[in-house]
Amino acid sequence: MEHDRLYDEPSKVEAEKGEVLVDGPDGVAVSMTPEAAAETSDRLLDGAMTARGQQRVEEGRRKAPTGRSS
Repeated sequence: MEHDRLYDEPSKVEAEKGEVLVDGPDGVAVSMTPEAAAETSDRLLDGAMTARGQQRVEEGRRKAPTGRSS
């Protein structure tokens, strides 16, 4: 999946009249059923944990000695 911009602000979420309303960046607004919102939440959490793991691996690579002598 490609993206044009990386956002660091979390979306606003509210429940109203049995629906879950999400206000995201750049005016994105989504209305979901509670079931769809719960599944999306699970997927977001899974993706967030995977991305954090990738960041930690990359940080470890940058900090690790290369093993090459000058």
